[in-house]
Amino acid sequence: MTMRDQLLQMLQLKDIERTGWVRAGVNKPESVAAHSWGMAILALKLCPPELDLARVLSICLVHDLAEVIVGDLTPHDDIRGDEKHRLEREAMLSMAPEWVHFFDEYESASTPEAKFVKTMDKLDMGLQAIRYTEQDIDLSEFIASARKTTDETDIAHLLQ
Repeated sequence: MTMRDQLLQMLQLKDIERTGWVRAGVNKPESVAAHSWGMAILALKLCPPELDLARVLSICLVHDLAEVIVGDLTPHDDIRGDEKHRLEREAMLSMAPEWVHFFDEYESASTPEAKFVKTMDKLDMGLQAIRYTEQDIDLSEFIASARKTTDETDIAHLLQ
């Protein structure tokens, strides 16, 4: 695959709607790429100074890249756990092997940066759910899920 083809494949993330929002009936749901951007902007604003911001942003931007190939799998899908991880890792290796270490770091939450990014993932979801409540849809399950991750942090107030 040429570099151009690889880049075009990666940019398809812009076209994949977030499955959870589609399932919940959200009108004009965000794309997976929009979610990754949301995480990155939150991380840029909230990143503690002791963390490596470049690594944090890199993890934010690539953590869902495999979804171009495997789709946006949720806990409601038949594929989850180890099988989901295996498929996503294979996709990352085929698309961007030079970034698979960011994917592995995120998945294992093995560093303070990865743990912070996981919090940004949930914060973005929770804030997006709050935005979507303008559509008069019950998205309390998304907000509750986000709060489970953020409640013990100094950003918990952002989801109140």
